[in-house]
Amino acid sequence: MMDLTSNYLGLNLKNPLIIGSSGLTSSISEIKKLEKFGAAAVVLKSIFEEEIVNEIEHQHQEAEKNTFIYNQYSETFDYLDLHLKEERLNEYIQLIKSAKKEVLIPIIASINCISNAEWVGFAKRLQEAGADALELNISLNPIDLKTIDFELTIKQIIQKVLAQLTIPVAIKINNNFTHMAKTILELSETGISGLVLFNRAYTPNINIHTLEAVQGKTFSSPDSYVESMRYIALLSDQVKCSLAASTGIHTSETLIKQILAGADAVQVVSSIYENGAEHIGTLLNGLEKWMEEKGFSSVEQFKGKASSKNVGNPAVFERIQFMKHFAGIN
Repeated sequence: MMDLTSNYLGLNLKNPLIIGSSGLTSSISEIKKLEKFGAAAVVLKSIFEEEIVNEIEHQHQEAEKNTFIYNQYSETFDYLDLHLKEERLNEYIQLIKSAKKEVLIPIIASINCISNAEWVGFAKRLQEAGADALELNISLNPIDLKTIDFELTIKQIIQKVLAQLTIPVAIKINNNFTHMAKTILELSETGISGLVLFNRAYTPNINIHTLEAVQGKTFSSPDSYVESMRYIALLSDQVKCSLAASTGIHTSETLIKQILAGADAVQVVSSIYENGAEHIGTLLNGLEKWMEEKGFSSVEQFKGKASSKNVGNPAVFERIQFMKHFAGIN
C-alpha cells in the first residue's frame, strides 16, 4: 500500500491534498463531504478584515441618520463596533468548533487581511476555538500608489500574530514582489511554519458590447500552476518552513509536479468546484498509480527530486527570458 502521508506546518497529513480557502469550506456539511472523498485538511473560508470593517461603517452610517436617537456623544457606536465584530467572529468560531467535533482532518482557519490593524487580536480567539493552524491570506494591493513597504507590512503582521499564537501560522502571498525569491526566503525565516505560493488575484475583464468592466474568469486555468512550481523548485531546499503550492492544480500530473518540485502539500479549489468533491479521489488515485509505475512507495521518496538542487540543468527554472529557445541557440 502506498504511503501518501505528508507533513505540512508540522501537521501530519494522510496525503498532500488540502482544500483551499473558499466557499467549499464554509459549512460543516461540505467539510464532511471533502473529508469523505479524501481531503487531508481544509482551510476554512476566510474571515475578511474589510468585511468586518465595512459592516461596522455601514451600521454607523445608518445610525447617524437618526439624530434623535444617536448623536456624536452616544455610546451606541461603541456598542455597534463591539456587537458586530463579535457576531461575525462568533459565527466563524462556531464553524471551527463544529468542524473539530465532526471531522478528524486538520482544520486551518483563515484571515484575509490588508493591514496589521486590530483584527490581529482575533487570531488568538481562533486558536482557542480549536483551529489546528492559521493561514493569513495577506492581500496587499500591488497597484497601490502610496509609498508602502509591502515586505515590512507583512513582517509586522507576522510579528504581531506570532506573539499571540502557539499553533502553526502559514502566510499566503501573491507573486508581485520585486525580488520574489529574496522575499520568500526572508519570510520563511520570520518564525512562520509555512508559505502558500501563490494567492490568485482577482481578474477583471471588459465587455466590448456593454462597454463595462466585468469579472474575469472565476476559476484557475490548468496551466496557471507554473509560477508557483518554478519558485518551489528554486527555493524548496533553502526555505526554513513548509511550502504549499496553490492555483492551477487540476490534474494528478500537476499535483505530482508540485511535489517533485519540493512542495509539502498542494491546495486545490477550482478543480473541485468544476468536478465535485469526487475529484479528490481522482487526483489521489492518479498519484498512487504514478507512484506504483515509478517504483515509489512513499511521497517522501520523490519529493523535491526535480528541484533546482537536484536537476541537471537548474537554468530551466532560473532563466527569465526565453530568447535562447526562439533564437535556436544550443
